[in-house]
Amino acid sequence: MTVELAVLVATPAHSNIAGALTYLHDHPLEPGTLVRVPLGQREVLGVVWTAAAGAPLLDAASLRPIASVLQGLPPLSLAWQQLVAFTATYYQRSLGEVALAALPPPLRDITAVQLQRRLNKPPGLAKAAKLTKIKSNQTLAAGLTCQTAIDSVAALNHPPSHPLPTLSLQQAEALRLFALDSRPALLFGATGSGKTEVYLRAAAQVLDDDPAAQVLVMVPEINLTAQLQCRFESRFAHFGPAQVVALHSGLTPAQRLKSWLAAHHGQARLVLGTRMAVLASMPQLRLIVVDEEHDPSYKQQEGARYSARDLAVMRAKLQSANDALPCRVLLGSATPSLESWHSALSGRYQRLNMAERVGSINAASAGALPTVRRIDMRQQSRHCVVAPPLLAAIEGRIARGEQSLIFLNRRGYAPVLACADCGWKSGCPHCSALRVFHKIDRTLRCHHCGFTARVPHACPACGNIDIAPIGRGTERLEEHLAQLLAGVSRPNGGPVRIARIDADTTRLKGTLDSQLASVHAGEVDVLVGTQMIAKGHDFRHITLVAAINPDGALFSSDFRAPERLFGLLLQAAGRAGRDAVHSAASEMWVQTFHPEHPLFVALKAHDYPSFADQQLTDRKDAGLSPFGYSALVRAEAKSQDVAQAFLNAAAASAGAAAQIALYPAVPMTIQRIANIERAQMLVESASRAALQRFLANWQGVLFNTRRQAEFKTLVRWAIDVDPLAI
Repeated sequence: MTVELAVLVATPAHSNIAGALTYLHDHPLEPGTLVRVPLGQREVLGVVWTAAAGAPLLDAASLRPIASVLQGLPPLSLAWQQLVAFTATYYQRSLGEVALAALPPPLRDITAVQLQRRLNKPPGLAKAAKLTKIKSNQTLAAGLTCQTAIDSVAALNHPPSHPLPTLSLQQAEALRLFALDSRPALLFGATGSGKTEVYLRAAAQVLDDDPAAQVLVMVPEINLTAQLQCRFESRFAHFGPAQVVALHSGLTPAQRLKSWLAAHHGQARLVLGTRMAVLASMPQLRLIVVDEEHDPSYKQQEGARYSARDLAVMRAKLQSANDALPCRVLLGSATPSLESWHSALSGRYQRLNMAERVGSINAASAGALPTVRRIDMRQQSRHCVVAPPLLAAIEGRIARGEQSLIFLNRRGYAPVLACADCGWKSGCPHCSALRVFHKIDRTLRCHHCGFTARVPHACPACGNIDIAPIGRGTERLEEHLAQLLAGVSRPNGGPVRIARIDADTTRLKGTLDSQLASVHAGEVDVLVGTQMIAKGHDFRHITLVAAINPDGALFSSDFRAPERLFGLLLQAAGRAGRDAVHSAASEMWVQTFHPEHPLFVALKAHDYPSFADQQLTDRKDAGLSPFGYSALVRAEAKSQDVAQAFLNAAAASAGAAAQIALYPAVPMTIQRIANIERAQMLVESASRAALQRFLANWQGVLFNTRRQAEFKTLVRWAIDVDPLAI
């Protein structure tokens, strides 16, 4: 008998927002089964989906049959399907797009025969030995001391032989309270308070209680996975190397597929990953840890623009509702997002406090938070880059054999080259942005579209040969520090060693690991870098951190800018004094023209609660998140007029809606990238439900507006729910 099934497939367009197409098969298939189906002239991967109740049956004569079923793979769980459905609905995307994006890319192209061959292939001793060697090298490159591969083999099915670190009183209390309360937990812990140890103990409790349980640990960025993976692999070495896997975009396609299959089959007990991992198939998931939960990297900026942090909370809820055993979620940060902080204040989340630092990984003595010192740059000479008091403090650290971290969140040599005669600036011909001067290779590089050209010998507009850099990036700061410290000697008499870590110095694979290894090994005296080194890293010998020119975010039009700046500066401060020996003398220096600004006052006191309370008061008065809800509809076209006209026409067609505020279309902050003009329209509501209803109904209007002749040059449009920047 022929059975009609609704099968989910990914489609290149969003005209079918439900995303489910109907195919024929000769016997019933369980929802969640992976299949290959014909779509136009192609054959694509699909997921069998449950048909909506009351959905009309289609004429079997018009349907096409399923091409093949991917045998050997258990169906994706109901909780996973519900998570995908929620993601698609809430973030206004199609089911097929979200479901297929959650699967590893090789799975989308593999045939049933190829998959079966892969599943039946034994790993082999040679491959296991090679994997062990790779992991060992990665561990050494990260500058950490655990011998992951050796421990994994030697301790296979044996418990770890090294003693666990002694918990501080606050760590023990946080774990006790977490075990007693089923609500999502916000671990509000100072930098260096030992949040990772709490994650390890919470994971161990879950994995020891249930031999089938799985744990997901999420980090915001790929460059933070190596040291965390080392910690977890070392602690859970008795599971064997195959049961702790990584899942992020830095892996090769084959590695991603292997990790995903291990998690899907339940073989991987613990998965460490970036935001994409929140949608991984883990049928026995019992705990989700979101480290640095405030980090904006958890928000996807392309396709389905989901927040992995928010989906982690929803996933735990759905998993708990479908299984006999609950799934818990633990969010950790020294500077929580204001949304999570508000949820804790309102009682929706449980708050676990750890205000004291742990002196070192293996000691429970509390370390001191760094002293924050503000330098009033109004009192310094006009062209001062590094104030004399800060320079003297850096020299003092060098003399004691300690390390300093100088933070400037702008890479390149200078933000722009300019001509003093005619006013020419090094703009990008393809973007409404300036090209950054990179002295190391004498290029002007656009950080938006990638357009790169050699530095001209003279001004292209007037011929003046005296064109000069304006402003300062990490490359120029590194050069300036080298000049300032040229006459300073280290304790052994050698020259000062300065290193720079940013996106330019870490382009090649493995360079970041090797640079971090040099820092950990004490081979660097002064480290210059962007935000990629200001958070998450466990530098044991850095005792001074300095922020150069952080004032730009104080008066930004983006209402989230102060929150991001405070979090970044407090996270940067947390890189200093993480070793108990030096913690009492650690310092954070901030060079600012506004030393009395409330943000810097709160920073000096390490007082996140007072900063958060002030920000929440301002946001409540303005009806901004978390007291109001918003979405941005963005449009891209060959001309700004077309992009804005499309949005305004769609808004006019939508008509008035209760509890909804629609603002006129405006250009985006950077309105042109790669010769594409960009516009946006803000939608606000005091009700999340009202906003969701409006967006769902507006989808059809947007599709119909797109089909009008005057918008034939429109490139694309997309909805961003809960945008990070407005």
